[in-house]
Formats: sequence, structure tokens, C-alpha cells
Amino acid sequence: MVYYVRKGNSFLRGKKMNNIYKKTDDILKKNNQEHIISIMNNLSEEKKAAIAQQILDLDFKEIKKLYASTQKSKDIVIDKIDRIDPINPEKLTEAEIQEYLKIGKKAIRSKKLAVTIMAGGQGTRLGHDGPKGTFKLDIGENGKYLFEIVIDKLRRAKKKYGIYIPCYIMTSEENNAATKKFFELMNYFGYPKKYIRFFTQSSTLVLSEEGKLVIGENYLIQTSSSGNGEIFKSMKEQGILKEMKKQGTEWVLIGSIDNILLHLVDSLLLGIAIKGDKDIAARTVQKTNPEENVGVYCKQDGKVRIIEYTEMPKELAEKKAENGELFLCETNIACNLFSVNALEKASEQSLGFHLAHKKVTFLDENGILVRPDKPNCYKFERFMFDVFPSFNDIAILRGNRQTDFAPIKNAEGEDSPETAKKLYLEYIKNIENKYKRRNQNGK
Repeated sequence: MVYYVRKGNSFLRGKKMNNIYKKTDDILKKNNQEHIISIMNNLSEEKKAAIAQQILDLDFKEIKKLYASTQKSKDIVIDKIDRIDPINPEKLTEAEIQEYLKIGKKAIRSKKLAVTIMAGGQGTRLGHDGPKGTFKLDIGENGKYLFEIVIDKLRRAKKKYGIYIPCYIMTSEENNAATKKFFELMNYFGYPKKYIRFFTQSSTLVLSEEGKLVIGENYLIQTSSSGNGEIFKSMKEQGILKEMKKQGTEWVLIGSIDNILLHLVDSLLLGIAIKGDKDIAARTVQKTNPEENVGVYCKQDGKVRIIEYTEMPKELAEKKAENGELFLCETNIACNLFSVNALEKASEQSLGFHLAHKKVTFLDENGILVRPDKPNCYKFERFMFDVFPSFNDIAILRGNRQTDFAPIKNAEGEDSPETAKKLYLEYIKNIENKYKRRNQNGK
């Protein structure tokens, strides 16, 4: 979106610009957003003009609807929630596992699988200035970028299956240019450029707790990525689905950049989906405790859905099953396999928003930058799992936390680079030992 008001290569000035400011002032007053006027009066002409253009582009009726959604609570009726019965590999016979793997590997070798990485975030929480995928983890001789770890997996898959698997990277309006530049600088980590494609997710306004617009530290009206639920429409509108169908892709594994143990080329999950005639399949890990901040799978009215931890009633979070496990213990780790047909169906749906109460740096009415020490604004996100109830059933494969889930979300402590590094190194060590044993046995 273009925010500057331009005429040729220079900003409109004088009488014409004053008319624009008068119009934006009237709009802001009419919609009880007068604080923006005060902020604009403390800014340079260029920054003021940029905000003015944004205001002219806004739909204030939609903004009021957006804020009204913050006043609605999502009540969950506990008695209507059922437990998910996952496929547990430990309970499968070796013959069953080998059959699933054979089916999955055949589909991969037949070039029916593509992968998509959700990488629209910044590395701010990690103290990193740039797209989260450009964060370097202290592993190996020179460290590895998160994007590099993804490409490493694709290169290993090339050796194993003899094909290049197409990789689609979903960026945001905020980090798209920087992400593309990074890949060019790194020469795509040795992966053929033609197999990597970028597309962007859309953004939504950030609102204060009072429903006010927020001017961020970039001196523009603050927006935030609309969440991973935007992926379906973005794929359709930017030609990704059309391209996939044209090249014969039938399945797409979608995962997040911040889980460095993501099973990106997952022959077992793929085999389970194909043999079970399911349009969607997902890996999970068991929830560690009732307080863990993760979404969990469940069933409601016979349909699979996910309850986010921010919407989870305490009673339901603590409820135990007959076998002693948490009643809802299948954690959403954002490792989802979709058929292309399912992606097309999902792209036609209109998903609602989920609220995220976050700390957002803002300009006060005097133009002073304020960094809050507690949540002060609402972000609005659509989640991909809200399409799940539209499908008859979903295959759920219970994974292992030690080998499937090493998220990097915090600078230190739980789910940090330190914890992820430990899990990753242990995983790589186990793989190397496995290959050594195979070589020693002549297999």
C-alpha cells in the first residue's frame, strides 16, 4: 500500500496539501480519533503526509466492527468438547509404519509434495533486527540461520529422493523485501532459485484498548500481520495455488520458521493422509502441563478444532482423561499437511479474528515514543486451524517433543535459542548415529 501523497517525485504542498489535511482532520474528528491530529502536528511534513494518505485509505466502519470484536468473549461449553484420538506411532506395527512410509515416499518421488514456510515475523523478541528467519542460531562451525536450517532439510531431501521439492515462503508486508534480499545475498544457500517462491500475507490495524488508532515507531498508523489464517487467500490471490496445480503438486506441508525440528518432508504423515483418504493431517506433541501456553486439538460436534490457550477455560485445561493424561493434550505445533484441493476450499472461506493483547510501542500526542511495560494494544489474527471444522475429519499423528518441536520464541528461558539448540544438536547426533549403524551393517 502506498502511504505517501505524491505528485511526480515531490509531495503535494501548499493549498492542495492543506485541503488534504483538512479532510483528514474532519475524518478523524468524526470518528473520535483526534489524538492522531495532535501527533501529526508534531511531525515533519513528509511523515505527516504519509499518515494523511493512510487515513484516506481507512474504512472506519470496519475499524468499529474490529474493535467491537474485542468486547465479545468466546465462551467454550466444556461439556461439548471431546478428546482427540491421535495415531500413536508407538502403537503401530512395524508393517503398518513401513506401509505408510512406502506410500509417502512414492508421492514425494512423484513430485506431488511442496512445502510452505510461514515467516512473516520479525526477530524483535529475540533481540534481532530483521526477519525472524534471518536470526542465526549458534550451531555448527559458523552458526546457522533459521532459513538455512530449512534449506538444509530440502537439500537432504534432494539426496534422499532425487528431486528438488518446491519451497514457498510466506512473508509479511513488513519483512518481504528484507527476506528476498537476504536470500539473494546468501545465494539461496545453494538451493536452485527457481524452486523458491515468496508471497506475502496481509496486515490488519492495531488498536489501543480504547479502540484508538496507534502511530508506531515507523511514524505510520500501526498494522500487524493478520495471522497464518491469511495463507489460504494469499496463496490464491498471488497465484500460488494455480502454480502448484500446474506443476502437479497435490500436497503441501505448511510449517513455521521458528520450529527448527519441523518435519518438513514428512513421508509418514503424508502416507497416513493418503491411505486414510484425508485432506488434512497434522503432527502434534503432548502438552507438558495445564499452564503451557499452546493451542490444543479437540473435537466439538464431531469436528476437529483447536482451542487457543488464550481462550482455554482453566477447568478444561486442568481436566484429566481416564488414562491419566490431560484430557486435551494434543498440542498444535503448526505442522499441517493439506491437499491442494483443501487449500482451494479454504481459500474461499472468510475466517474470523482472534485477539492478541500485546505490548506495542507508540507515539503519544506530543510525538514522544513510548515503550510500554505491559500489554496496551490489540492485534487481530486469523488462524489457519479455523478451517478445520469445514472438513469431515483430520488425521492426527502424535509426535515426540524431543524430535519434532524446538520452537524459538523467546530470547531466553523456555522456547529460546538455548533450549532449541540443545534439542537440535541431540536430534542431529541421533541421525548421524543412525546412518553410522546403517553403514556398518552394509545397508
